[in-house]
Amino acid sequence: MRRISALKAGALAALGLVLGLGAPARAEVVFLSTQLRPIESAQKMRSEILKEFPGGAEFVTEQPPQLGVHIRAEQEGGKHVSSLIGALHGELQPLVGTGSLLPLDDLVATLGDRQINPGMLEAGKLGTKNQMFIPWMQATYIMAANKQALPFLPEGADINALTYDQLAQWGANIQAKTGKRMLGFPAGPTGLMHRFFEGYLYPSYTGGVVTTFRSPEAVAMWTKFRELWKTVNPNSTNYGFMQEPLLSGDVWIAFDHVARLIDALSRKPDEFVAFPAPSGPKGLGYMPVVAGLAIAKGAPQAEEAKKLIAYLTRPDVQVKTAKAVAFFPVAKVDLPADLDPGLKLELDAVQKMTSAKNALVSLLPVGLDQRGGEFDKVYVDTFQRIVLRGEDPKAALDRQVEALRRIITETKAPCWLPDKPSEGPCPIN
Repeated sequence: MRRISALKAGALAALGLVLGLGAPARAEVVFLSTQLRPIESAQKMRSEILKEFPGGAEFVTEQPPQLGVHIRAEQEGGKHVSSLIGALHGELQPLVGTGSLLPLDDLVATLGDRQINPGMLEAGKLGTKNQMFIPWMQATYIMAANKQALPFLPEGADINALTYDQLAQWGANIQAKTGKRMLGFPAGPTGLMHRFFEGYLYPSYTGGVVTTFRSPEAVAMWTKFRELWKTVNPNSTNYGFMQEPLLSGDVWIAFDHVARLIDALSRKPDEFVAFPAPSGPKGLGYMPVVAGLAIAKGAPQAEEAKKLIAYLTRPDVQVKTAKAVAFFPVAKVDLPADLDPGLKLELDAVQKMTSAKNALVSLLPVGLDQRGGEFDKVYVDTFQRIVLRGEDPKAALDRQVEALRRIITETKAPCWLPDKPSEGPCPIN
């Protein structure tokens, strides 16, 4: 207990040094964000995006694991500094459980003209009946391809409405003609392959992520993906950012986060195309990485924070944000003619993907507290067992489900989209 008290005291003392607790009231809104932390991005946020906000805002960045500690330390110490909070959906979720956020139902009622994505607004309720955050900006994962690959598309295939079967055939066609495996995935140690499984493959084939983990549909999915992998460049297990092998020509077709494809598309926009992820039997599963804006309970500048949310969701500011830091709008906007060509390729692909009739939103994992990494590992380990080592899919899933069940049970994490809401821990069928 003494150690816990000491840690809390230390956190409060650090906050006092960094943020000036006990100092005179601030005129500017203190905007605490886990997003746009890199120096260049943070500087653009301050000098380009926030500079025209009346009254001013102080943009302060924080590491995601420390967000809850930071906010709770302010509130427990009775020294409220941060008013506006910018963070991902899953980072804001724990703050609801601790009563650290103000409901924003009155504010969202005034933002109808923004035409913010309805699914994202629903996600902003964080499992409650109230609007707990307003969507701010988004990123996601898409496909990109060298134009050299286009002649090998399966007959009748629409690149903007591919299926996973057609993607597999596309890779096989290229391999048959060139002798090379030219599909690529970010399956290396620093890659985001786990998001492909959680946000794309599982939803597209099973309609869920947790509840359907070892379903018959999952067995069929892994069987098919193992076949597809035969056309994937074996160096994919080393890739972290797919823009690099795309630029080098090691792969012609790749899946990755938009921020990890943008360099290739911006440097050589005439040589590449960007397009939505494929669809499976249950639809086009995709994972929107939604950053939201919330207001801290006890915020010293709550009304000004609401005005800042209204400012940041204006269509012109949404476009300015996209141009400055390559995060996409959540509101309906008209893209300017002078947009970076690589960013425009990505935006066009994202808009086609999110507006597809069979689009199926899969949120980032929520409610796992500090055990998100263990959750991700379950899916990566399953991939390695079945696809890389050739284990029987059903047997591998039966083994891996125990690790998944333990994480869900111990964290008491309820289901998140695309799984249906649950009372208590998300069940695994």
